[in-house]
Amino acid sequence: MSVTDTPSSIAVGEVPDGPIQAAEEDRLSAFFASYGRHLALLQAIVATCGSLFMSEALGWPPCVLCWYQRILMYPLVALILIGILRRDRGLHLYVLPLSLSGACISLYHYLLVKTDWLPPPPCVDGIPCTVDYLDILGFINVPFMALTAFLIISFLMGATAVSIGARTEATPSLRDRQAIAAYAIIVLVAAAFIGWGIIV
Repeated sequence: MSVTDTPSSIAVGEVPDGPIQAAEEDRLSAFFASYGRHLALLQAIVATCGSLFMSEALGWPPCVLCWYQRILMYPLVALILIGILRRDRGLHLYVLPLSLSGACISLYHYLLVKTDWLPPPPCVDGIPCTVDYLDILGFINVPFMALTAFLIISFLMGATAVSIGARTEATPSLRDRQAIAAYAIIVLVAAAFIGWGIIV
């Protein structure tokens, strides 16, 4: 019987697809595990600096919904940075509630400006929430950029959590010092911005 007749013969250059796909998934998982949190931190810093530039340098005063989005975005810089330094495997548990809540507010704000699908919020003193400072290509404005930032942070933190294999036992409790510190940062920063918004 010739060599070509044996069942174990494999065509030259043929490589099984399984190992290649597994290797690609491993590389992608390793990338998010190593850099996902850092990219999320970079996005939070860019969004924070961008909002401050718009209000302080360009003179675009924020509306009430803008303040709500800032309250949810600004603490992310400190939270993600502390989580990176402490190598906290449960970091996504602190970040995702803020980023997803911010995405919901940004989406509401965007639809409020661009459509008439939603009822406007109650009248308040100051800048109306329907004001549109920026309009690029007919759909890119400040709420759209905020929504994009929140979604990017949410995606990166979710992908990182899956990549590092977050377990249930990594869930923080109120008795955990890291959890207490994270909650304290959220409360203090939120209180500071709410107080600043009331004063201004």
